[in-house]
Amino acid sequence: MRKKDKTVIWPAYFDSNRTRKMGRRISKNLAVRSPKINEIVNVVSKLGFQCELNPDISYPKKPWVRTGLLLIEKRYSKGELINKIAANLVKNRANPIRNEKKKS
Repeated sequence: MRKKDKTVIWPAYFDSNRTRKMGRRISKNLAVRSPKINEIVNVVSKLGFQCELNPDISYPKKPWVRTGLLLIEKRYSKGELINKIAANLVKNRANPIRNEKKKS
């Protein structure tokens, strides 16, 4: 499954309910509670990245929960990409009313 030109992103990387041992890759102040794969897809597309969604795949540390994963074109290191996505996820969660108005 390895793709050299893609970066794999799991929703668990951004989940404030998880510990680092359970898969969270960012600090708690950049994490959000129970991020959905569709939220992450929206953020990634707003950042201008091409992504491929695989919705029926399970995160290896919780194989009984199908969270899905994203394959994103590799432009930055994985850490830089995760931090960019996390910062925008927090912004989107902080302004839910503004985001809903934009959809209409």
